[in-house]
Amino acid sequence: MLFFPKAAITKRNKMAKKIYVTAAGIISSIGIGCGQTVKSLVEMKGGQTETRFVDSKLARNFPLCEVPFSNDELAQIAGVSRNEFKTRCSLLAAVAAKEAAVNAKIRKNDGILTGLVCGTTVGGMDRSELFYREFSNDLQNGGDINDVICHDCGDTAHKVSVLINATDFVTTISTACSSSANSFITAARLLQHGEVERVVAGGSDALTYFTVNGFNSLRIHDTQPCRPLDASRKGLNLGEGAAFAVLETEETIKKTGNIPICELAGWSNCAEAYHQTASSPEGNGAYAAMTGALKKAGLNPEDVDYINLHGTGTDNNDASESAAVVRVFKEKMPMLSSTKTLTGHTLGASGGIEAVISILSIKENMVPGDKMFRIPIEATGLKPLPSTLTDNPVKHIMSNSFGFGGNNSCLIFTRC
Repeated sequence: MLFFPKAAITKRNKMAKKIYVTAAGIISSIGIGCGQTVKSLVEMKGGQTETRFVDSKLARNFPLCEVPFSNDELAQIAGVSRNEFKTRCSLLAAVAAKEAAVNAKIRKNDGILTGLVCGTTVGGMDRSELFYREFSNDLQNGGDINDVICHDCGDTAHKVSVLINATDFVTTISTACSSSANSFITAARLLQHGEVERVVAGGSDALTYFTVNGFNSLRIHDTQPCRPLDASRKGLNLGEGAAFAVLETEETIKKTGNIPICELAGWSNCAEAYHQTASSPEGNGAYAAMTGALKKAGLNPEDVDYINLHGTGTDNNDASESAAVVRVFKEKMPMLSSTKTLTGHTLGASGGIEAVISILSIKENMVPGDKMFRIPIEATGLKPLPSTLTDNPVKHIMSNSFGFGGNNSCLIFTRC
């Protein structure tokens, strides 16, 4: 979904040199809001649990990372109507985006052109599944057509944009697991080309029967908490959540008075197209994304302090990504870990969640650790940070997000 209200059609300005992050919002299985999330990261408290809201037989066989609130509770937290926000995806997005918007002091009619870029893959699938079950049981009267209307991925972006007063440019990105990382890239380009003055970027995805059963068909669920980059890894743990950040330029900050948390200094997206679901053994797509982001940021590999890996815990992804990391960083390896050991793989929301975790890492002088790691992959020998570091300032953080079909993205955040 993409629309430009008349107010947003402006003459292109000279490209802004810097993109700043001034606020963030997040919700996942490890906490609601930035404060709880940081606490869980420091304690390395994982969100794997028995599900309450995805009543699937398969869900009982695998640990999933479910947000511990019902849809009604999420609506109450976000202060929205269940009649309008029907899908779990839109409710999760409302909670995270509203936190970011409030922290950035976004107000209606404040004279600042504000857009929203939202990544998602699931959209309103949870309501469509409900409609299907009810309609299948009663072909004459079963199912509420209003549930199907919310199926489109753009439904979340549209509703959230109105909620947070970010309607001058609205679009949805759906590129599998790199969706919300690509939201940041799209937002940065919009700002540099003067289409808008401020963008709320991120993404949201909810657990559904479709995702749980779909990944089961690929045989990549782990029956235990996932162990990214570990030789014993058996697969991923699916999760759900949402995260958004507010991006502004120097010119906008003069108007808002917001204090930047960090700079989005570099970004890159590439299409490897090696396989429908697998990455190349050499990690060609990941390598291109990381080197492209470094070039954009004007950095050398040795400048990076920490990498928030895509790190799914699957055999192919971890071998491919770690091979690419070795190619880029060689013998001077930065600290690295995968926060999916805590949040699970939140699909289209993962790039946004990990971007916000990277932003919070800079803000809180924290480097997330991985308590699940035991044995390195023999071919690469990479060792994630075993425990979270606190009081440990870092300057440059790289966040990787790699999607099915070889859609690979990399973001670099830099301390101001």
